[in-house]
Amino acid sequence: MEKLPLFLILFSLAISMAMADRNEVDEWFGKLQHAKEKTTRLHFYFHDTTLGKNPSARRVAQTPSTNKSPTLFGLINMIDDPLTEGPEATSKLVGRGQGLYASSGLDELSFLMAWNVIFKSGDYNGSSLTILGRNPITHPLREMSIVGGTGVFRMARGVVTLKTYFFNSSAGVAVVQVDVVAIHY
Repeated sequence: MEKLPLFLILFSLAISMAMADRNEVDEWFGKLQHAKEKTTRLHFYFHDTTLGKNPSARRVAQTPSTNKSPTLFGLINMIDDPLTEGPEATSKLVGRGQGLYASSGLDELSFLMAWNVIFKSGDYNGSSLTILGRNPITHPLREMSIVGGTGVFRMARGVVTLKTYFFNSSAGVAVVQVDVVAIHY
């Protein structure tokens, strides 16, 4: 019985916070007709690690034939990759890349990627970009779409290009350069 009042307090607090957020979003949309589009260019690196003590990508599903496929067709990994200013793992953390990638090519190693870039510092702290697209990882340059965002990037659209900076399959490590052109209000 003692837990019920605590639950009610926490529930009430969550509802009031949600209402405050909703009011802030409603106010933002009210000003939208007078807002001007902005273009933001960003450059950072994501570090995808599938092996070791603390992998940032974990296999969550596969087909019965995935391990027999030269392209790992049917493999699905969930990710929570660190995003850094530079290619070194010790470089300043700017955010996290959270989402999934799935091996979707029968004849070519390519992933369907759906991920959110969540910014953890600087001018964009607390904002995010949502990215969706095909990532044929053996191509030197890949392009994906920005399909939305939050915070500073509400209603974002644009393009993300990926370029592999470093890859070591036996160590399970990939470092990928990310360049963003985001259009938002």
